[in-house]
Amino acid sequence: MIRPLFAVSLVLLAACGPQPAATEPQLAPRSAPSGLDLVQLTIHSGTRRHAFIVEVARTEAQQAQGLMNRRTLSPDAGMLFPFDPPRPASFWMRDTLIPLDLIFIRPDGTIASIVTGVPMSEAQMAIDEPLTAVLEIPGGRAAQLGIGPGDRVTWSD
Repeated sequence: MIRPLFAVSLVLLAACGPQPAATEPQLAPRSAPSGLDLVQLTIHSGTRRHAFIVEVARTEAQQAQGLMNRRTLSPDAGMLFPFDPPRPASFWMRDTLIPLDLIFIRPDGTIASIVTGVPMSEAQMAIDEPLTAVLEIPGGRAAQLGIGPGDRVTWSD
């Protein structure tokens, strides 16, 4: 009876000894293959929170390119177009191959409007009030998640 107890004690002592160093956790890349910065963005819809990792189109050239010629966009990805200072915005979908929801964001972080853009269309989608940003996510995703006007958008930058 003493012998099995001794063996168990040795195993427990060995487990308490020095352990190999843990590897550093892999951090998510801070930039996308496009070269744009990646940030975490959250849409607060009532008690629900919807997390996205989005590319940030900061410059005029980056904003002009947007998501044109992309063939796919994962469900929790998108592109953010920040404006400083806030201003009205107008978008179209020329050379955009996938449907997108355009979420127009006021300076207080609330959603002013959501419009679903039709691929390859030159129809203007515009909001004539000051906006702090426009967020593009996969077409139909806002309705699927129950996101609507008045919901709040926050992001780290």
